[in-house]
Amino acid sequence: MKDKVKKEKTKVDKKEKVKLNSEKIRERDKKIEVIKTGLLIMTVFLIVVYFLLVSFYEGGNFTISLDPEFAQKSGLVIYENNSEDDKRILKATSADFIDNISVKWLPKDIHQRGGGSLNGENYFAYSFYIENKGSDVVNYWYEVVIDDVIKNADEAIRVMIYRNDDMKLYAKANSKTGEPEEGTTPFYSEKEVAVEQRSDFQSGDVDKMTIVVFVEGDDPDCLDNIIGGEMKMHMDIKEEHIKQE
Repeated sequence: MKDKVKKEKTKVDKKEKVKLNSEKIRERDKKIEVIKTGLLIMTVFLIVVYFLLVSFYEGGNFTISLDPEFAQKSGLVIYENNSEDDKRILKATSADFIDNISVKWLPKDIHQRGGGSLNGENYFAYSFYIENKGSDVVNYWYEVVIDDVIKNADEAIRVMIYRNDDMKLYAKANSKTGEPEEGTTPFYSEKEVAVEQRSDFQSGDVDKMTIVVFVEGDDPDCLDNIIGGEMKMHMDIKEEHIKQE
């Protein structure tokens, strides 16, 4: 009788053990599925972020956009070299790495060279043309807009803009004094480097624009903390300036 009871108890214990093991396995499998799902979501998120960053930073660090509505109404066109190859958007070749230099080291004739990318050692440069192919005299605005800044790179960056032979050198105001850096025009705002109007643009007129970007080594804010920084900008050409908030 005792043996029989003992056997029955052993069977019950085994069943309980099997039941417990099954529950543990199911629990473990659930945890594994949750972890797998979490990893999958995280992977998809990282892939999306990666492609967003790639689309933001690749394809040229500088683009020039002509407002299509204004272009159609005014007859303005933009192009690198050939007026027959006009576009609404021009894309410059990126400068992947630039070290600090002096404005004195830049070629004096850089704005007199051809159109397109003119990048050199430690500077970004791009030239293009704006032509009035319409029959009316027009005014247009050109604005250099700041899209993104990493590690306060804008503190020491210079943006040189030539319109034909006229040049303006733009820089962010001194971070300590708030005064313009020597020989420069301060950035128009936190979001805009330059906002300028070209008036009395006659039918048949052509303006050559050259944009040069470099890091000024003599800037008081050109310090080690901006190493590895980036600044992304673009230029808009439009009929009127709308102040950015």
